[in-house]
Amino acid sequence: MSPRPACALALTVAVTAAGSAEAGEIACRFERGVITAPASVAGIPGDYIIDTGSAQTMLHETKAQAEGIADTDLTGDVRLAGVSVKTLPVKVADLDGRTWNLPTPSAGVIGADVLRGFVVDVAYAPCRLRLSRPGRAPRFAGRALRLGWDLGRPTAQASVSDDARELSGRFVIATGGDVPVRLADDLAEAPDAPKTKELYPAGVWMARLPQMRFAGASGRDVAAGLMTPEGDVAGVIGGLVLAHFRLRFDFPAGRLLVQPVR
Repeated sequence: MSPRPACALALTVAVTAAGSAEAGEIACRFERGVITAPASVAGIPGDYIIDTGSAQTMLHETKAQAEGIADTDLTGDVRLAGVSVKTLPVKVADLDGRTWNLPTPSAGVIGADVLRGFVVDVAYAPCRLRLSRPGRAPRFAGRALRLGWDLGRPTAQASVSDDARELSGRFVIATGGDVPVRLADDLAEAPDAPKTKELYPAGVWMARLPQMRFAGASGRDVAAGLMTPEGDVAGVIGGLVLAHFRLRFDFPAGRLLVQPVR
């Protein structure tokens, strides 16, 4: 892997045997910056956050307890959009920090471990989610980006700028990321923030990022937060940026196709 950029940037205040379906498509919801959709995990139906930026599928501890499950690690089938992935490890975890502000209660998170064996099409308005087996996806025209992996999460190239410095690198592409952009705090800082801890995932504040570039498009005055460094990435790009595009995660081919929404 290439080394992480060294400059600092300032902010201003595996799939196993699957079911027989070749493809499936469902309506989803785009709520508070994340995609949610009906699914079943380890036999437990509910509305789940669909997050390409989460390496492992998780069941919300509250939902598990309501179903009489006391274990913290499960193995079960995952069914989404009519397509199944068999005998997948599932973690039971406290997900209150990710679900408390969603208008629809969430049963958990379906992550990249489920999705990476498929071609996954994501549209935001209206919200639609399609899973296809390799070679079965419909035609999709878009700008192609190389899709890499870091700690089980898909990454693509992007850059951000505070108008004095530019930081380019690999970012996790997270359909379940509820903040437009988060930057690793060894690469960025927010010197004007009175309570820097509020810029982290458990906090409630956002700083402003003067500019970012992704897939040939640029945006200004983008809301941004901080994160502790994870793996070899510069940060995370979330749903409020991704919603400006139609996306195809062609995981088997190692590429992300991006089509701007007109």
